[in-house]
Amino acid sequence: MAFISLFRSALFVYTLLLVIAGNALAQTVLIPAPPQIAGSSYVLMEPKSGHVIMENNSSERLPPASLTKMMTAYIVERELDEGRIAMGDMVPISVTAWQTGGSRTFVREGTSVTVEDLLRGVVIQSGNDASVALAEFVAGSEGAFVDIMNQQAELLGMTNTNFENATGLPSPNHYSTAQDLALLAQATINDYPETYPIYAEKHFTFNNIRQPNRNSLLWRDNSVDGLKTGHTEEAGYCLVASAKRDDTRFIAVVMGARSAESRSQEVQKMLNYGFRYYQSERLFSAGQELIESPVWGGVANTLSVGVLEDVHVTISRGARNQLESVIDLDSVVRAPVSAGDELGRIRVSYQGEVLVDQPVLALVDVPDGGFFKRIWDAVKLFFVQLLP
Repeated sequence: MAFISLFRSALFVYTLLLVIAGNALAQTVLIPAPPQIAGSSYVLMEPKSGHVIMENNSSERLPPASLTKMMTAYIVERELDEGRIAMGDMVPISVTAWQTGGSRTFVREGTSVTVEDLLRGVVIQSGNDASVALAEFVAGSEGAFVDIMNQQAELLGMTNTNFENATGLPSPNHYSTAQDLALLAQATINDYPETYPIYAEKHFTFNNIRQPNRNSLLWRDNSVDGLKTGHTEEAGYCLVASAKRDDTRFIAVVMGARSAESRSQEVQKMLNYGFRYYQSERLFSAGQELIESPVWGGVANTLSVGVLEDVHVTISRGARNQLESVIDLDSVVRAPVSAGDELGRIRVSYQGEVLVDQPVLALVDVPDGGFFKRIWDAVKLFFVQLLP
């Protein structure tokens, strides 16, 4: 009977739905409706979880104007990160780049400028000439660079975006959406943190010409540290901004505002609403053991199960104790097991809404046990599975 009792207990642990419940007596968190935003399209997103707090027409295709340069800069940052170019590389300035109209860094044809200066020219000064110079340097021509831009947009899930140039100058089939631009901002912040501080710089001087960053929120709100403004007659006034307070960050996008002042005010309203009523929580850390599962026929009798990447959620402030986490493991795990093998799923919900639904994985390898260990475990498992 002791033998049966022992393995009945083992099977119970193995098939258990692990519930980490919050405080059942916690009060419902009350949140007002989002503020009204004056813009053609907008979205407020938390970049770690990707959770959207508020949006309107966020999938509507609109001209992005100089918000396009976020993708130009992202591709340059990727090239830097992968070692194909360096900040100190000298970029020759072509006649085409020099003659590009609109906002400018004032590079001169026939000279050479560092990648670093041109990147600052793109991000801070919104220089169309700097954008074309970098596009030519990376891909050989602006047209070839645009092809890379569209491939990258597809990889990032920007399904309603098409670029026709590296600058954002008006073009018939050049469009994006607030949602897609939020995804691009998310990738910029998460993928290349070493170059992201450039987006917070308030001024840049090149060729003895000092120009301010057009993102006025950098002067108004110390928590704002990026990203990009845009304006054409067709697009109206646009802004993608991000801010971080404590451990929570938000990305706000507004397109089609009526003025430069309006775009700043509307984005500020979205950010203030997000920080006032929501927060980001890291529920589980990469490599953290969430549960220990029995394993049959291996050199070890148990293995650690968890997640290989941090798991974040965005929740209303004060709602942490009302989260419920459930781990649903496979009924039987047999060796050999390799780290990274999917063994079940974890679901995190808040008041019935599923916030997280993703695999849980083996955190360690468990090779096959010896011949007698495998036979013994097979016999035990046979009897255990007979139990009701």
